[in-house]
Amino acid sequence: MLFDMDGTLVDSEKLWDVALYELAAEYGGTLSVSTRRAMVGSSMAASMRLLHDDLGQPWRDPVASAAWIDNRIVELFRTGLRWRPGALALLGAVRAAGVPTALVTSSGRRLVEVAMDTLGRDNFDVVVCGDEVTATKPHPEPYLTAARLLDVPIGRCVAVEDSPAGVASALTAGAAVLAVPAEVPLDDVAGAHLRDTLDGVDLTVLAALLNPPPPAPPAG
Repeated sequence: MLFDMDGTLVDSEKLWDVALYELAAEYGGTLSVSTRRAMVGSSMAASMRLLHDDLGQPWRDPVASAAWIDNRIVELFRTGLRWRPGALALLGAVRAAGVPTALVTSSGRRLVEVAMDTLGRDNFDVVVCGDEVTATKPHPEPYLTAARLLDVPIGRCVAVEDSPAGVASALTAGAAVLAVPAEVPLDDVAGAHLRDTLDGVDLTVLAALLNPPPPAPPAG
């Protein structure tokens, strides 16, 4: 079982909103809604490039901007991290059943360590962070890495995602994907199984994603 973090398990995208809009204001500009949406699920480096370009300030140092965001998000995560609907119950059911489980996130290790105070360190056998892989989502490497570390074939894994980049990463890797949109619509993402929330998702639902029923015979 492979879980994304931001927007999937925890309602953290709104906290990212706070930090990103604050930094844009610090730079004397306003982050556009379209650019903010394009950042969802992407790496910090890519998000900072998008931010700078959106503000018309491509000359800014992405490392310095990322450090500013990282420090602010750590503050926000310590006080404002909340579970997404159904996420805690699903994670608990998966762990109670002994299913090998990984957290696969574009966030960096420092931030993930803070989030683990909410998520529970014992809930994951493996944690793959965005700053610990060569290529981040939408590249398949994060999910392939998680499956390898779990010693489970990627084709026997279900990934739960909320962003187009994350869905693309998991699908390209070869996992079955349960897509639950948070901040960005996923209606046009082909190949994933869509749900409005994780409420009501259980082990039976997950198993069906790996073993879909055969197609109905043709009429007549």
